[in-house]
Amino acid sequence: MRVVSCLVTEHNPWLVLLAVFVCIAGSWVTFRLFRQAEARNGWQRAGWIFLAAQAAGSSIWCTHFIAVIAYEHEAPVTFDPAFTMVSLLIAVAGCAYGFWLSISFRFPLAAEVGGGVVGIAISAMHYSGMMAYRVDGLIDWNLDYVLASVALSVLFAGVSLRQAIKPWLGETRYLPVGLFVLAVASLHFTGMTAISVTPFSTAADSTTSSTLAAFAVVGVGMLVLGAGVISYLIDEQTSQEAFDRLQKLAMTDSLTGLPNRTSAIEHLDQEMERARYTIAKVAIIGIDLDRFKEINDLRGHQAGDATLATIGHRLGDLLQHDEFAARIGGDEFMCVKVFIERRQLDDFLKRLEQVFSEPLHIGNVDLAAGASLGVALYPDDGHDRQVLISNADLAMYRAKADITRAICFYEPQMDKAAREHHALASDLSHALELGQLELHYQVQKSVQSGDVLGYEALLRWRHPTRGPISPSVFIPIAEETGLILAIGEWVLRTACAEAGRLARPYKIAVNLSPVQFAHNDLAGLIRDILVETGLSPNRLELEITESTFIADKSRALHILRQIKALGVKISIDDFGVGYSSFDTLRSFPFDKIKLDGSFTREMERNTHAMAIVRSVLALGQSLGIPVLAEGVETASQFQILRIEGCHEAQGYYLGRPGPRESILPASPEQPRQAIANLGDDLALSTG
Repeated sequence: MRVVSCLVTEHNPWLVLLAVFVCIAGSWVTFRLFRQAEARNGWQRAGWIFLAAQAAGSSIWCTHFIAVIAYEHEAPVTFDPAFTMVSLLIAVAGCAYGFWLSISFRFPLAAEVGGGVVGIAISAMHYSGMMAYRVDGLIDWNLDYVLASVALSVLFAGVSLRQAIKPWLGETRYLPVGLFVLAVASLHFTGMTAISVTPFSTAADSTTSSTLAAFAVVGVGMLVLGAGVISYLIDEQTSQEAFDRLQKLAMTDSLTGLPNRTSAIEHLDQEMERARYTIAKVAIIGIDLDRFKEINDLRGHQAGDATLATIGHRLGDLLQHDEFAARIGGDEFMCVKVFIERRQLDDFLKRLEQVFSEPLHIGNVDLAAGASLGVALYPDDGHDRQVLISNADLAMYRAKADITRAICFYEPQMDKAAREHHALASDLSHALELGQLELHYQVQKSVQSGDVLGYEALLRWRHPTRGPISPSVFIPIAEETGLILAIGEWVLRTACAEAGRLARPYKIAVNLSPVQFAHNDLAGLIRDILVETGLSPNRLELEITESTFIADKSRALHILRQIKALGVKISIDDFGVGYSSFDTLRSFPFDKIKLDGSFTREMERNTHAMAIVRSVLALGQSLGIPVLAEGVETASQFQILRIEGCHEAQGYYLGRPGPRESILPASPEQPRQAIANLGDDLALSTG
């Protein structure tokens, strides 16, 4: 009660309020700066500790002297300048040491010990400041109140820093400030209760001069606090700018400059939420580049990056109100369009299609990446974001599989087909290691003599639950997923090994997928397999289709020349369908033309098919390239081919495909043929 009585009856209430205001403001700034120190290390932490200690010391010092000026008695009062300044230094240095202890050491009570040091510094500042207090009278001290003031200051300061560093009363930025104010105020007013002044003389009314002095102290204190506040604000602005930059980097694709997947998901959620309360619809458009893998594999990653960057800039330029585009990974993009009328969506899709159909000038080459677009609509095709994205992907895959259209809208029946497709792709990825793949062989014979000339290796997949899967179903899946590289290598190695065990040196024909030409060293792989299996190179015949030349004709021709330099035969398969460019035959010296079986089967009843058969046979004769007719199913077809001068034939009439045991005339006693110095002789041509 003595402390309250002293505060109420012996102090100027307005100056007390001013002192409390200064203490609160200074404490708030102190802990703002203190949290900056906590988040830093090394010299940066030391700098922020100094600023926090400067703010704390100056606010303690100002509070003390304003409150001392507020203490009213009849004796005249002056202040010793030296002790006044020493008290300020004690407050700053003591707080700096306490702050440093509390956040720079890991022992369990570091915060409490550091806070206790700050409490001692507050006490030391007060009583050194009282030594600067010059009064024309006798001062008596009550030691009990002095000790109590120090204890209160140490207690509240220790709890304050504990709450700031290791909160135990909930996460709040205001509680440490309040406790620190209590540490300063309880010390000062309990300490002032400890003194009693007996004046030697009576001073004139000094209220005005005391008030001016108090405001002068406040001004000095505010300058010091202001420096700390400005430092904090500058750091906050710098930190916010850095945060904004980092957030932009985190939400933006660095290659294209478009928003990334995270940003796209956030934007889609926002648009779906808005559309929920309006008549607007949201279109989610999944986009996948059609020929990006070819560009990347054949032209290099630099060309691939340039392709993505160019497309990203074009997408950014075409966007209008309520339109959004993002790169969500690899060669995949996602667009979002909010629309009310269908024509608005159609216009956006038309502009998108134009972006992807325009040629890309990469280096000295014009490339056409092309793209497949799948569209799903909210709320028509789903109410869940992930479902809508999946549905857009399903539609996009349908567009990719349909060569007649680049844009496809989601339809419910796509789900079943997609699940089937994904299940097969998953099973196919394990088929090789589980031994589910096998080779069947079909005989190839001379049309004129009927002699066996060789065999074509045909890949078969016997699924454990679905039974035999058609190659027309699983080969495209293997090419799409890249599994064809491993599967194709296994086919080539197995066919060569089994051909090496034949009783007679029959040729073995193996199909190569266009995707296999993406192999880093296809010719080297073939050479290694020939060495490993001991098969003579002139017994291996590789069949390719003209689609091999679509992506990069010059690279494909270069690889074929390397393979041909090994002594391997190269034939062009399915001739007469697809592109069937005569320029292809002119560009590369093929060893054989394989006439597509559709013409062979139709030539008896279709004059156009018969004309094509004769034209291809005449072309082969003029170029000096033998022609093999596929799809021979009847004796009459075989007879027509003999009359027309066809060289070789293959089909059910001559022999159905079957497993090795029933087709290939193996001779276990025959040792595998050795190829002398094959590693030296099979040098790759660089022409």
